[in-house]
Amino acid sequence: MEKDYFLHESSYVDEGAAIGAGTKIWHFSHVMGGAVIGRDCSLGQNVNVGAAARIGDRVKIQNNVSVYDRVVIEDDAFCGPSMVFTNVFNPRSEVARKDEYRPTLVRKGATIGANATVVCGNEIGSYAFIGAGAVVTGDIPDFALAYGNPARVRGWICRCGIKLELAGKKTTVCPACGTGYVLQENLLRLKRGE
Repeated sequence: MEKDYFLHESSYVDEGAAIGAGTKIWHFSHVMGGAVIGRDCSLGQNVNVGAAARIGDRVKIQNNVSVYDRVVIEDDAFCGPSMVFTNVFNPRSEVARKDEYRPTLVRKGATIGANATVVCGNEIGSYAFIGAGAVVTGDIPDFALAYGNPARVRGWICRCGIKLELAGKKTTVCPACGTGYVLQENLLRLKRGE
């Protein structure tokens, strides 16, 4: 049976993996059996996807990223070059902890910058933007701009990727795409009807 995705000749997809139509898997990558990858994704050079990892549609994973077991990446998310997921909170070489893997959830449209680290057991909200080199040690809300070590919410970002200015206001409109937002209880939400 002919596959309906692209697999570079230097890469491997183990039997039992599910790969969506239109996905491209580039040089020196490995997708383990049991992994699920959606449609129209791009996996860059040297990407490893664990057997219990789940990746949605139109996800872009740049070079040198390992998506370990119990990591779920929803549709339209972006993982920058050499960013890191973990799945064990307190690893030791001589102590097996596979039964202690903690789930990590990257919500729809989120971006994780280059060389960022996402410690297991946390959730990155929809359209959140994690800055390059950040260390995520807790949940990040929807539309948050977070960076630093540990990553902290430093502002808000539109789903189109433009930083939003609130300056003490409770509402704002993106200057690039016109999407409206409202800040309620320190969480940014789309205005009704957006």
